[in-house]
Amino acid sequence: MERIYSIDFIKFFAILAVVIIHIFPLDGFTGYFMIDNIARFAVPFFFAASGYFFAQKMIQKDASFYYLKGYVKKLSKIYFVWLIFYAIYDVLLILLKSNDIQEDLNKYFDKFTLLNVFYYGKGTSGYQLWFLTALIWSTIIVYIFIRFKKISILFVLSIILNLIGLLGQAYTMFFDLPVSTTRDALFFGLFYTTLGVVFAVNIHFKKIRKITGITYLGLAIICTVIQVMEGYLLDKVLDGSHGEYFFSTILVTAFLFFFALNNKKVGKGMWITKVGGNALGIYIIHVFFLDLINNVLKYLDIKQLLSENFIWNVFYTLLIFFISYYTYQSLQIVKKELKE
Repeated sequence: MERIYSIDFIKFFAILAVVIIHIFPLDGFTGYFMIDNIARFAVPFFFAASGYFFAQKMIQKDASFYYLKGYVKKLSKIYFVWLIFYAIYDVLLILLKSNDIQEDLNKYFDKFTLLNVFYYGKGTSGYQLWFLTALIWSTIIVYIFIRFKKISILFVLSIILNLIGLLGQAYTMFFDLPVSTTRDALFFGLFYTTLGVVFAVNIHFKKIRKITGITYLGLAIICTVIQVMEGYLLDKVLDGSHGEYFFSTILVTAFLFFFALNNKKVGKGMWITKVGGNALGIYIIHVFFLDLINNVLKYLDIKQLLSENFIWNVFYTLLIFFISYYTYQSLQIVKKELKE
């Protein structure tokens, strides 16, 4: 399979966007809100990229169940290893900080329900792990539809579910869905994973890709501006809830992906492309460093003072980003040496 450098190139900006979302305060001056909205392309792009490469493998291996089994096993292993890691970290914090250790431990482990652990990916301070559970379930559903050659039906179903999921996001002023969150496999991950699959297998999408890459990049930028406007209108004007994805996010993700597919060599040989190829590692580990340093700042009683400072937030973002990347790289080296 031909290497698509441009996807890893965009993944660099996507994982940087994720760190920005988790560091920059949502409230405050309007600029912070705009930054948050601009960054919302990140996780949808990760889902789409995962779906695209999964579909490519399915094509090569004739929808092999063994590849699905290996892929899900790999993702599950990553998820449970880091779930345990964050749980241990959380318990250590409770032991260090709690005035009533037994009560706080009971409250903490009460959140470890089957639904939270196996579907929502919730329960620990590693809140970002939801992406892995959503991707696992989305991939399993996608495989079933690929196997029966019904991916077009799934695409229609998944986009309907995604649009319904908006009612659990910024569109709550119309109807608030009675679910804990729509940032999950069914309403969020499934559509964008399926979108990536359709990019790989649907001949009509391949024809659309004939438009120049620079045109798609321009359309992605225009739709990003629309996404910011959509988020601002819903949240600040119409009094909706804070949205983690929007209707316009679909267009931003699609145009970015078309740009990547039309410019496969973009980023070849660049350092940021190498970093983008390790986006999952940064994604998984950065919340640990973020929470750890935030606890130190709270202890020093300076977190609130710094949180509204733009220069500090830029520095803090870069600090967490680079610590996470080089820590992940070091872990990979150790893992390789242990295997040998």
